[in-house]
Amino acid sequence: MADDELDAIRRQRMTELQAKHGALAWNPVDCPDSSNDQQGQQEAKQRDSEMRNSILAQVLDQSARARLNNLALVKPDKAKAVENYLIQMARFGQLGGKITDTGLIEILEKVSQQTEKKTTVKFNRRKVMDSDDEDDD
Repeated sequence: MADDELDAIRRQRMTELQAKHGALAWNPVDCPDSSNDQQGQQEAKQRDSEMRNSILAQVLDQSARARLNNLALVKPDKAKAVENYLIQMARFGQLGGKITDTGLIEILEKVSQQTEKKTTVKFNRRKVMDSDDEDDD
């Protein structure tokens, strides 16, 4: 990755940490300028989404990007997990080149297997004394 990409990633991480730690110490009642803070948070979210989009645009080809966008419409939490996975792989340099549609399908299958919920049904049968036998006399 280029130096400017690393700087952008560092800035993003710094804003995330500042937002996380600043949110713990900040109280809207104490601060009369809450509109400025909200505006700053919105700008930080916008910068974060722009950064994510630029990294994903570098990592995915057009067909894979379209598939990920379609998935985001149906299952936004799963799409976010895949995006986070791809961004993490890109940050650590584990991606060789652009990911194609078939590569994204394989990644989606891996994520689905990891987050798969298995449903089990357990029957609890109660043993109750049957009082009908006494009434038949």
